[in-house]
Amino acid sequence: MNPPGTRRAVVTGIGVVAPGGIGAEAFWKSAAEGHTLLDRVTREGCGHLPLKVAGEVRGFDPAALIEGNHLVQTDRFTHFAMAAASLALEDARLGRADVGSPYSVGVVTAAGSGGGEFGQRELQKLWGRGSRHVGPYQSIAWFYAASTGQISIRGGFKGPCGVVAADEPGGLDALAHAARAVARGTGTVVAGAAEAPLAPYSMVCQLGYPELSTEGDPERAYRPFTAGARGFVPAEGGAMLVLEEECAALDRGAEPRATVAGHAATFTGTSRREESREGLARAIGAALAEAGCAPGEVDVVFADALGTPEADRAEALAITDALGPHGRRVPVTAPKAGTGRAYCGAPVLDAAAAVLAMEHGLVPPTPNVFDVCHDLDLVTGRARSAELRTALVLSRGLMGSNAALVLRRGAGHPTDRRSASA
Repeated sequence: MNPPGTRRAVVTGIGVVAPGGIGAEAFWKSAAEGHTLLDRVTREGCGHLPLKVAGEVRGFDPAALIEGNHLVQTDRFTHFAMAAASLALEDARLGRADVGSPYSVGVVTAAGSGGGEFGQRELQKLWGRGSRHVGPYQSIAWFYAASTGQISIRGGFKGPCGVVAADEPGGLDALAHAARAVARGTGTVVAGAAEAPLAPYSMVCQLGYPELSTEGDPERAYRPFTAGARGFVPAEGGAMLVLEEECAALDRGAEPRATVAGHAATFTGTSRREESREGLARAIGAALAEAGCAPGEVDVVFADALGTPEADRAEALAITDALGPHGRRVPVTAPKAGTGRAYCGAPVLDAAAAVLAMEHGLVPPTPNVFDVCHDLDLVTGRARSAELRTALVLSRGLMGSNAALVLRRGAGHPTDRRSASA
């Protein structure tokens, strides 16, 4: 992402709140074992809707992780983001004493829908009881920027902050935005995305997506890259990463877990799946070029995996268009088939999984997929051991955005430490 000799952004902390678990360790264990967390929707007020299966975050107690004064001001999507940010900072061992100035730490999040649950609750009060019963936080809790604002206020972070209001690839765009802020001089940026799209109003809005799966069997509802692909299953949750300037991270004793090496984005238009082939391929090519990475250097691809025949075919062809013959040999995976697509949170979860995969030398499998019908080396059944130095993370949005992110394994990996000392 940066020319030689310039500042590089490295990942030093990962925080996850997802159907696969709370915390990076639980999330990775679930992904590596190929667990399926999709199940029947249990959220109140949703039982009559045709959307029957989703990826819910179970066992999440926001009161155990977030102070009461923040809880009353915020929606569930911000609860996820705040909790994930705290876990990421803890994972990076970055406390207030490690921050030289509050102006050296920024926050960037992405959001596709904002706080639907909070907004629905307050609007029901308005319609049912009158305006005097609507709380003052309605004006901010639903807003796309709420997570960025609350994380920065809670942490006392006064550096560059922003929000990417977008469809799914916004999660990758937020990480790139953070990496470029580090390259420009910011010391640390907490970046990522979390979504909570399973309130009744939010779910009704999603029913307009033709790509949404309304299959009632959790094991058949989301099966990308198969002949039985019938759409995607939505999910809640997401991830936050701590990105730091590499030298500063090393100076404080942190081990860089991965380098954000390259990113690119394109736009091809709503539901234009055939055109998304070229758009995604161009994003991949540009991200690789920015990273100074040859196609044959990519060791694993975390696929977007929308789960419709047209979209899956376009993605498979985009991978081979961009990577050439290597695109048919490189391991490809889509762990989200077992947890659902958390919109902007989905590609950040994939980025977190990619960092963990490189650390463990293990490609997680694609759950519920056995009969692959595309010319890809899709990892299914069980995890695959592999030497992983470079990961490519892909994302496409329902509104037509495409993005690709290149991650390089951190120098803290034992193999890389041995190479550096040789």
